[in-house]
This record gives sequence, structure tokens and C-alpha cells, in this order.
Amino acid sequence: MSPLETRNSLLAERLIKNLNRRHIEAHYCPTAQEAVNKVNELIADGSSVTWGGSMTVRDMGLPQALKERGTLNVLDRDTVDDPDEKQLMYLRAFTADVYLSSANAISEDGVIVNIDGNGNRVAAITWGPKKVIFIIGLNKVASTVEAAVARARSTASPINAQRFDINTPCHVDGTCHNCNSADCICSYIHLLRNSRSQGRHVVVLVGENLGY
Repeated sequence: MSPLETRNSLLAERLIKNLNRRHIEAHYCPTAQEAVNKVNELIADGSSVTWGGSMTVRDMGLPQALKERGTLNVLDRDTVDDPDEKQLMYLRAFTADVYLSSANAISEDGVIVNIDGNGNRVAAITWGPKKVIFIIGLNKVASTVEAAVARARSTASPINAQRFDINTPCHVDGTCHNCNSADCICSYIHLLRNSRSQGRHVVVLVGENLGY
């Protein structure tokens, strides 16, 4: 293995132990393709599956892979444009068997950080779907919980503000201003520090840079 691969393997091993301590099942995949295969393994035939606003999920081709499998009820929110239909799709996520998400950051001791503008993603992570599977690139790892929150707000949020083309100060200059803008993308900050229902939360760590 290269020095980077060795480091990633060791870091993933540590993260898995810390996630397990928080009653969260965890796996490590060196590549995105291996992660797609692992997520497929974790989802039973006949399951209903949907996802949040994750670029990681989309960029690794996971939605298409799940559709091609042909044995799942895939609720694809990306095919819905009408606002009322989209709202219904968000609500249907709470009754899904599996909800896919990434994370804006994760601390080395296993706390998963997500930030939302609307709150539908962090709500589903907290309650509703039977299983939540996170796919998290090791580029999202921060040393502490405080550093993970800072990464989410200072790195991920300004990039997402550009992606959504919203009217926030970070959209103007790429820097978090701790704003209370009407379009604020940091309205809901979620820390998953413990999985109350054993086995409900699963993390697939990936040894590639994924998402923001």
C-alpha cells in the first residue's frame, strides 16, 4: 500500500472502533466503487430506498446502481420538479426502509455532523426511516467535534451555497459569516453522537475524496 492508503486504513480502523462504541455499524471501503457494492449488500431485496441532498451519493453513481438492481423500490427525489410533489417525496422518506445520506463532517471520535437549510435531511437521519446509511469520504474527517462543525460551516456550506445559488453572505465571498439570512443554509445543525436504536445507523467510510 502507498503511504496514503496505509494512513487511510489506520484512520478508518480507528473511526470504526469509535463508531461501534456509539452503537453505529461501520465499514471501510478504499474506493467509491467498493462502497457502491457494500451499500448494495446492506440493502435487502424489496426495500424502499431514498436519499437526501447528498452530492456524494449522486457522484458515486449510487442511485443508478440501485435502480439497475431491479429489486428495490427506489424513491428518486431528483425526478420530481413540482414543489408540492417534492414535499410529498420528502415526507415519504420518513416511511422508507433505507435512507441514504453523507455527512458534512465526522470527528475522529465518531460524531457525525450535518447542516441543513430546510431540515428534511437531518429530520430523517434522526427519526423515521428504518435504516440510515451514511457514505462518508475520509476527506470529511476532522480532529474534534468542534473542528467538524467548523468544517461543515466554513467549507461545506459555502460550497453548497454556490451549488444552490442562494442569497447568503457566504455565496458572495465564500466565507461563513454566522449569518441569519432568510436563505441561511446553516439553519439546522445536527450532531449524531449515539444511535439509540441498535443497527439503525450504518456508516460506510470511503478512502476517496467525496462530496464537499
